Amino acid sequence: MSVPTQKTSETNVVGEAFLAKARELLSSDYWPKIERSLEILSDEQIWWRSHDESNSIGNLMLHLSGNARQWIVSGVGGANTVRDRQQEFAERSLIPRTELIKRLRETLADVDEVLRRLDPATLLERRTIQGCDVTVLEAIFHVVEHFSMHTGQIILLAKMLTGKDLAFYDFSAGVPTPSWSS
Repeated sequence: MSVPTQKTSETNVVGEAFLAKARELLSSDYWPKIERSLEILSDEQIWWRSHDESNSIGNLMLHLSGNARQWIVSGVGGANTVRDRQQEFAERSLIPRTELIKRLRETLADVDEVLRRLDPATLLERRTIQGCDVTVLEAIFHVVEHFSMHTGQIILLAKMLTGKDLAFYDFSAGVPTPSWSS
């Protein structure tokens, strides 16, 4: 007999909170920082690499899009996505900043749509993504932490290449307020 319990209700609340936070971090925290970083860079700087074994910001942008599409849009959302992961890192042509921003913005919109529509009750369902047997929750957590790591790399490279403060936060009110939400 399946009788709704307080625990099921609490689980849905936790699942809804998890999904809301994942969406917020991807779209309202990491993405604005990436955009601000790219605003101060030339296309040549976006594709600069310190040596052949390192990644450029351009490669990281392609990689973030490919990863989020494979894990969330396809793996969680069920869309048919073809990914060439190796090409994300092998790319050496100078894809303009505007195109990179457009691609990642579209990917994040698709990711957000999947997460917005996702039933929290499915978070413990299993999926095979990139050869890994994971829960939906693990897939989402992977993308969020992966996005965070590469966002930090993009910020570091932008600061290193320009010597500029990206001024992500306004501290005038005594508490940090994201400068892009003003």
